[in-house]
Amino acid sequence: MADRYFVETPIDGPTARLTGPEAHHLIHVMRAKPGTRAVLFDDTGAEFAASVTRVDRATVELQIEQRTEVDRELSLEIVLAVALPKGDRQRWLIEKATELGLSRIVPLKTERGVAQPVEQAVKRLRRTVIEASKQCGRNRLMQIDTPADWPDFVATTQDVPSRLVAHPNGYHAAPGPLSAASLPRPVLLAIGPEGGFTDEEIAIAVTAGWHTVDLGPRILRVETAALLLSTLVAHAHLGK
Repeated sequence: MADRYFVETPIDGPTARLTGPEAHHLIHVMRAKPGTRAVLFDDTGAEFAASVTRVDRATVELQIEQRTEVDRELSLEIVLAVALPKGDRQRWLIEKATELGLSRIVPLKTERGVAQPVEQAVKRLRRTVIEASKQCGRNRLMQIDTPADWPDFVATTQDVPSRLVAHPNGYHAAPGPLSAASLPRPVLLAIGPEGGFTDEEIAIAVTAGWHTVDLGPRILRVETAALLLSTLVAHAHLGK
């Protein structure tokens, strides 16, 4: 199978151009030359069989040979609001969330957060989404929002029908509120920092109509809790 590359602008004609990191990889790692085959995707849901027609120092021109609509998305829209962990664990979380098929990540600013998200870090994580999408076959990118303060985020999501926040002494993860019948779409999940949400932060959520979910007796890292809850919800809706 030909390697996959992301095109930042929608492909709407017989040709496409790669620039930036995608062109660099194709030119300097894959040693592309005219005739080299590639698969392109542009965040519209389609993928494109293409062949290289021209290689410059920093750009690659390709001829589009075929457009195919390929849907590899979950049937359920899952949005994960999370207090990001430190360092490389951020990248790992974003990579795996992309592979699982989550729709959107909202980095949270919380009272106990140890890695308060900044725009430069978010920009790097968006690049991680592209790399993970190339690997796992997604043709739509998981979105990463600008960071949000927890109280503001709770206030702006009042209309979301299904809102679950990980917190000890809540509903047990199964069956609890995770059964397919009890989760109208979309589903919004929230994971706090290593020290958890404060009592005040949980009170804000519960007052606004969120359900708390207990993920078990062991203390989980942020990325473990995020992927566990996301997987449980996604699995409840497989095939629906």
